[in-house]
Amino acid sequence: MTIKLVATDIDGTILGYTEDFHQSVIDYIQELDNNGIKVVLVTGRMHKSAQKIADKLRLKTPIVSYQGALVRNKEQVLYERYIPNETSQRILKWALKQDIHINLYMNDDLYVEKENDFTRKYASHQHIPFNVCPFENLKIENVNKILMIDYNDAQKVTRVAEQLQKDFPELYIVKSTDFFCEVCHKEATKGDGLKCIQDFYGIKKEEILAIGDHNNDLELLMSGGIKVAMGNATEQLKSIADFVTDTVDNDGFIKAVERYVKAGANV
Repeated sequence: MTIKLVATDIDGTILGYTEDFHQSVIDYIQELDNNGIKVVLVTGRMHKSAQKIADKLRLKTPIVSYQGALVRNKEQVLYERYIPNETSQRILKWALKQDIHINLYMNDDLYVEKENDFTRKYASHQHIPFNVCPFENLKIENVNKILMIDYNDAQKVTRVAEQLQKDFPELYIVKSTDFFCEVCHKEATKGDGLKCIQDFYGIKKEEILAIGDHNNDLELLMSGGIKVAMGNATEQLKSIADFVTDTVDNDGFIKAVERYVKAGANV
């Protein structure tokens, strides 16, 4: 069966660690679009940040953001899941006691309790503004995601993720990078987001190529017909992939799509 849609992660998949796109990737994605092959961004980023990427790539397809907590087609919300308000408050109180930096996302705005090096590094990379406000002064509602960050201690982030997974089994909790622990609604995985996209376009699972690089892409790959892991992907993601392509810095995305889409390979 011919691939009709490419569902791709952003960071570490089409966007390298230099924080800028290779022009070859921009041109290639536009060529796919011109040839009628849909490219959909499926990312942990907030929608505002993902929209900037889509604009740079000149994509008009819906965007899956916050892992899978929000799927938006321009101004139309196709799918959305929030962390329950009381649960959000419990997690925030717990995290503050762990002395770990917290990003709180409500209504597609980013809130932090204080501005620090982590805040500035994150906001600079994502090209987004942030609001500084004690969480106790906020009305906690419509929380798409809580992100915990420690750029200096990946093991601490692992410990935080493992404890949260134990204490809050009703939520989706995953490390999206070595330094990020993401907390979302249980039905807010990238797989949930991609299923919404599949239904929106009325295409079959077998007609989708899904590609990513980290453990938060596990559900994304499992929801695609062809599962591709980047050369720089985690070993866990590689273990479920149909194909492991080259690294992001060596245009692994292009090489994978050439193999399954441009070459006209049938699945």
